[in-house]
Amino acid sequence: MLGYLYREAQYSVMLTNSYIHIPRIGASTEQKIWATGIRSWDEFCENHHKIDMSQSKIEQLLEGIERSRQRLEASDHTYFASTLPSNEHWRAYQHFKTDTLFLDIETTGLSQNRDEITMIGVYGGGESRVFINGIDLDEFPQVLEGCKTIITFNGARFDLPFISRHFPEICFDQLHIDLMYPLRRIGLSGGLKHIEFMLGLARSTETTGLTGFDAVRLWYKYKRGDQGALDTLVKYNLEDISNLETIIDLTYDRMVQNAYGHGDMNG
Repeated sequence: MLGYLYREAQYSVMLTNSYIHIPRIGASTEQKIWATGIRSWDEFCENHHKIDMSQSKIEQLLEGIERSRQRLEASDHTYFASTLPSNEHWRAYQHFKTDTLFLDIETTGLSQNRDEITMIGVYGGGESRVFINGIDLDEFPQVLEGCKTIITFNGARFDLPFISRHFPEICFDQLHIDLMYPLRRIGLSGGLKHIEFMLGLARSTETTGLTGFDAVRLWYKYKRGDQGALDTLVKYNLEDISNLETIIDLTYDRMVQNAYGHGDMNG
């Protein structure tokens, strides 16, 4: 039982045991700290004299930890969004979870220059909303007010660039967790539907087997007057975003263990 509680404590402080966002501190220094068994900023401050490290680097770390504490206490997500490497934004998930939006878009194709967004689905705080082209898509920017973390799958290359082109006025200053990359590190590669299958997540009868190509087909059926096609597409999009939350909650502990160098963890 005590081992379980200690493991849970480790998971809850992933951001507060991170150092690579501190100026002039790299991954090798961070790994060196972790190798001593230190699992929090507080533990580092208490035990830094036990680490074989130059005094100047220790002072850099102590100064960086103090600034990080202040920014975290102020719930300043922009500080960590700008200082953490983009592929490590996932570390902040637990700390800004209540202000997180899971996001997924559907489009008429893959080209940001030629194709357009058909809908944007968001999920957060137990509520979902889908913004639809020709109905209320232009209301989308309002939903970002107060959002501190955006979670997508392949959103760095697809969703956010598409949105930025359609809404150039949006400044994405949130933490952005593109799940495709941390999932790949723990052995979950491939598309979203494949990863859902690997984790045992099922889709509804209406959307099982549908792909991005089907999403395009459904949109054009709707544009020809088929309301049912739009209903199916909305359901498909909503399942995408709700499954993103399930996936990160199922795999976050494995991401942490992998970061600490304990390898993949099955189950």
